[in-house]
Amino acid sequence: MIAVIQRVSSASVEISGQRVATIGRGFLVLLGVGNEDGEEDVQWLAQKVANLRVFSDAQGQMNLGIQEVQGDIIVVSQFTLHASTKKGNRPSFIQAAKPPVAIPLYEAFVAKLEEFTQKKVQTGEFGADMQVALVNDGPVTIIIDSKNKQ
Repeated sequence: MIAVIQRVSSASVEISGQRVATIGRGFLVLLGVGNEDGEEDVQWLAQKVANLRVFSDAQGQMNLGIQEVQGDIIVVSQFTLHASTKKGNRPSFIQAAKPPVAIPLYEAFVAKLEEFTQKKVQTGEFGADMQVALVNDGPVTIIIDSKNKQ
């Protein structure tokens, strides 16, 4: 499971011209579910995101988490995070999980984030053509791969 976490001052998701999610300060999380992912990945990654300390404290140090700043979260599914570009110029997505596997894990990730943060997490719509807008604060962008726990 791969997550691209962007610290935002605002973010929104639109589907077919209709806004389905909008937040102020918080995280926009792009989530890619892979073929080899399971419940252990969900648990580990959701806990990492929920406890990530990338908001500035009074001294300007990245020392505060999402709960401490009362931030919000949007999670957007993005299978393209599992793109392989080893051969040629057209990416291969064979490492991305198909919807019957990916959707339950995506939903479990959102539920775990809600459990860990004690706050409703907004989402896009799995598999939809979404327009995602954001103002990256910093910019701060963190990439976490549950298969690379370094």
